[in-house]
Amino acid sequence: MKSLILPALLVTAASLATAPAALAEISVKLGGGWDGKRVPAGQHCPLFGGKGATPPMQVSGLPQGTAWVYVEFNDRSYKPLSRDGGHGVIGYPVKGASANLHPVPGLAGKLPGQAKVIKPARGTGKYKSRGYLPPCSGGKGNAYFAVVKAISAKGQVLDRGQVELGRY
Repeated sequence: MKSLILPALLVTAASLATAPAALAEISVKLGGGWDGKRVPAGQHCPLFGGKGATPPMQVSGLPQGTAWVYVEFNDRSYKPLSRDGGHGVIGYPVKGASANLHPVPGLAGKLPGQAKVIKPARGTGKYKSRGYLPPCSGGKGNAYFAVVKAISAKGQVLDRGQVELGRY
């Protein structure tokens, strides 16, 4: 019995020593007055008097091979726009393990710098947008968040993180 246990332990130890390390999750820090609790004044949609833009973000922990960072904006409180970038997906080209993602204006299809609209918001009618739809609940306390994905040059998701944007 002892002779079977020892080889099994050695195989297990060897497997652990050569197993690939787990990826560290992407870290995201908000800037520009966004605190993850409340959407800053004026950063909501024009339907309710705002001139919202995406929050500036500092992203770190990007894995090797990251060519783009995609940010999927969502409204957890409104099911049709609660996943997969319901409020739009914005892409930023990046190099290295960290990136500063600059704010881009809401509703715009053409963005400043090298940022681009990957998918416009899925809102319809008066909520239609060619790009990012800023929080647009009319101050009902909806909860907004973003999923941040590291994307390879071939379009593969390498890693992801999430950040709460706040309530509006």
